[in-house]
This record gives sequence, structure tokens and C-alpha cells, in this order.
Amino acid sequence: MLRGLLFKLFLVFFSFSVYSQENTEEPKQINIVYGANFTKNEKEYPGASIFSKDERQVQFEHQGADLWCDIAIFFQKENRLEARGNVLLKQGDSVEMVSERIDYKGDIKLAKAWGNVVLTNSDMTLRTDTLRMDREKQEAYYQDNGTVIDSANTLTSKIGRYFMELKKYQFLDSVHIKNPEYILDSEQLDYYTTSKNAYMYGPSTIVGETYTIYCERGFYDTKVESGYGIKNTRIDYNNRIVEGDSVYFNKAREFASATNNITVTDTINKGIIRAHYAEVHKAKDSVFATKRAVSISVQELDSLYVHGDTLMITGKPEARILRAFRNAKFFKKDLSGKCDSIHSEELSGITQLIKNPIIWNGPNQMTGDSIHLKSNLETEKLDSLKVLNNAFVISLDSVSMEGYNQAKGKDLFGKFIENELKLIDLIKNTEVIYYMYNDDDELIGIDKTICSSIRITMENNDIEDLTFFTNPDGDIFPEKDLPENSRILKGFVWRGDERILTKDGIFDEDDNNIELVVIRGIDNPIDIDAEEKERSQNESDPINNISNNKATDPKKQKIPQKVK
Repeated sequence: MLRGLLFKLFLVFFSFSVYSQENTEEPKQINIVYGANFTKNEKEYPGASIFSKDERQVQFEHQGADLWCDIAIFFQKENRLEARGNVLLKQGDSVEMVSERIDYKGDIKLAKAWGNVVLTNSDMTLRTDTLRMDREKQEAYYQDNGTVIDSANTLTSKIGRYFMELKKYQFLDSVHIKNPEYILDSEQLDYYTTSKNAYMYGPSTIVGETYTIYCERGFYDTKVESGYGIKNTRIDYNNRIVEGDSVYFNKAREFASATNNITVTDTINKGIIRAHYAEVHKAKDSVFATKRAVSISVQELDSLYVHGDTLMITGKPEARILRAFRNAKFFKKDLSGKCDSIHSEELSGITQLIKNPIIWNGPNQMTGDSIHLKSNLETEKLDSLKVLNNAFVISLDSVSMEGYNQAKGKDLFGKFIENELKLIDLIKNTEVIYYMYNDDDELIGIDKTICSSIRITMENNDIEDLTFFTNPDGDIFPEKDLPENSRILKGFVWRGDERILTKDGIFDEDDNNIELVVIRGIDNPIDIDAEEKERSQNESDPINNISNNKATDPKKQKIPQKVK
């Protein structure tokens, strides 16, 4: 038993000794491969050995890296080297760095290069004046402006860090990418030289031939001009501005889409679409929107709101067509309505309400098999109204608030003056029930008449006068002489509780309770938030010197124009 205990103690001691040796291993010395001419200068370089080239350059080696130079000042005890003149540092077969001078510390494997520094590997070239290379971490970084050139792009920034193993750059402050097809500017950008993918953090703008993108957090594939933004994103695309919580863009497909809290602005017709999902198809000059979708257009300082489960806007600016499908509704001052679908043409100025249409002009309810509204193409004001087949007009008696004024016929034709309905003509088999009052609001009687056609003159959305044409047949009945069941015309259906009174009334409960999808973050192999936290705690990190007062509001950002 004692022997077993001693054996275990020996194992513990041995393991601790090996662990201690591994963790206290001395840094490896810089090795002289070719020293050429040797001298010393204790006055200027005490303790240093000075080597200078002959027909060959001086050469050193350190843990997989080789260095050549014209003159080397080697501090062997400090394991430190100062290289001067035509300096070349090679690491393996992939990384080369040339400069006028390099200071190299062997203990921490850190090289600092000055003067026309050029770092190259198989797929990119980095140029700067001063560059630090940390061979332990396999990182290189600059803080005095640098330029990176690869097969696709030319990238410049004030501060940059290169992660050699990941082949990733982290550019900071005044990042600029120049490509024959576009220009990208950003405050911070991560760039992968193999995939040519860019991850943007902070105010960023991309200007292409047919588009401009702004975002403060986003992804962009620089090879195919495709990407998305997930913070304060805006795309100016094909005479439209697309904004949303998440916005996607693809140049090759001529396509953009947006998710959650979307606004699509027509910059020519000044129309707006709001929704929680939308698509813009450039080739078809169309917009598709759903999830609490609403189209907003201004007509004489009075906005028209059109809603449907699905909205589609197609056609060139001068010939736009708006379609609202399923559960379609609209609202503007003194005029609202609902139906199964709406079809509105910019070119003709005609808006059709299709299947089970109903409109309210003020308190007046109008129904029929089909309803058309026509706008004046020059003034863009409402011009006329058609209710075709089974036209029926109903309004609650505004005095008694009990009876209903009614008029019906085969068709109805209305005329708007200054956006106010002034005349209504009902034709073919017309009937009227109308409550008549004197100037003291005392009921005179109830007019019940049948004739060929009726003209109703309106004032402030109320009936001012009735004119009967062609053999009217009817009478004015005292209230007591006209039974309740005779005060209703055949086909009467009062739907006053459905009247849309506000712009928010076009949405039903399902629209107002939509659960928005969760926007995923950028799928970046590097945890940028963890990096930012670590950096903020490092006072010496150069990014902490960047001014924090730069505007992040996209409306305040100056969007550069592409140079043609």
C-alpha cells in the first residue's frame, strides 16, 4: 500500500515537472544563416553584432521565417534584430514582406516594418508605410493608412488588421473599396480575401451604377454585388427607396426585398408603401408587398390609403397600376370603402372596386355590383363616380337618428367638384325614401317616390335637393301613415358599423397582431461584439482614438455619387 502511494506521488511530481518545463520553455534564439561582413560599434550599438552584405545579403532565420537585408544590427542577448536596406521577410511559402527597415523581437515574434512596406500572399497585396506583424498571433496591422489590392477590389483605410490564418482583414476608419462596378465606403469593414465577402459595421454606403445602399450593419458579396443590411438600411433602387429592419439586394437578379417595418417610396410619383414584407423587381418595374401592407398617395394634400392582404404595383412611373388583393380597403378624407380587390390605373385615372364593393362618402353608404372612381389626370383630384348594377345609396336620418334616407336604381353616376361629391344621378327603375324637415327641423313627412331617374344635389356630404325625372309616382306621407316596414326599400342593408373612419381603420385585428419574424444577425465567423468589447478595454488599440461624434443617422449622411 505504501509502495502504491509513493508511486502515485511520483506520477504527480513527474507530471508537474513536465508541465512546468513546457510552460517555462525559453524563447528560441534568432539564428544567423549568413553573416557576410562582421563588425561592432559599442558607442552607437552597445552589445550588438553588426553584419553587412557582400555579394549576398545578410540572412537570418527564426522559427519558420527567413529574413534578408543589406545591414543587420543583431542584439543576441536580447534576441532582437534591426534590419536595414532592401529588407525581405518570408514566412513559409505564402507570406512575403518587403520594406526599407524591420525591427524584429524574437522573444515575442513581433516584426515592425517601415518605409514602403509591401506584404503579399497568394491572393492579395498590402501596401503601407508602417506595418506590425505578430507572428505569434499570425496578425499584421497598420494605423497610418494602407491599401490592399486583390483580384476583385482595391481597398484603403486609415487602420487595418490582417488575420493571416483566416485570410481576413479588419479595416477601421475611412474604409474605401474601389471596384469597376461600384464604390463602397464604411467606418468599419471586415473583408475575406478568399470569398471576397465584406461585413460592414457602422455607417456604410455602396454606390453602384443603378443603386445606392446605406446601412450601419450589413453583409456584401463584392464578387456578385449582392448583400443585405440589418440596421438603418436604405436602398435607392430603380426610382424607389427601400427601407426596413432587414433589406436584401441582388444586382444580377435585379431584385431587392425587405422585412419588418418597411417603407418603399416612389421618388417620381411620391407614393409610399408600408408593410412588413416587400419585394422590388427592377426588370418588371414592380413592387409586391404583404403583412399589414398599405399604399399611401397624396391627392391635393389629402392622402389616400389603400390596403389589402397583398399589394402589387407594376408598370413604368407614368403608367403605374396598383392592385390590392383580398380584404381590400381604402380611406381618404370624406371617402372610404372596402371590397374583395382594388385595381387602380395611373394612365386612365380609374380605380375599380371589384366584388362586393361598398363606399362611404361622408355618412352616405353606396353599394352596387361594381364601383369605379375616376380622377382628373391633370389635377389628380377626384372627378367622377360610377356604381354599376343594383346601385343603392343609404344615409342615416341626421335629425331623428332613427330612419334612413334611401335611393336606388340600376346605375349611379356621381360628379366630384374640388374632391367633394356634388351631384348623384340614379337611372332606370329608381326609388326614393327621404325624410323631409322644415327650417326648425320639424318632420314634414316621408317622401316615397318611384320614377325613371333621380338627381341628388349634395352639399357638405348631405342631401340638399332631389329632382325626379319622367313620370314620378309617389307622395309625401305623414310619419304615422307610413308603417315601419314600408320605410325600407327592397335590398336595404345598413352597414354603418363597417364604415372606415380613420386611416388605421383599414386594418383588421389580424393585421394589427402580426408577429414579426426575428431578424438574424450577420453570420460572421468572427464574433465582432466580443472583439469590440476586448478592444474597448485595450487603451493602446488604435480604433479607440477614432472620433465617436460621427453622425450615424442615414438622413444626415452624405451619400457619395459614383464617378463615371
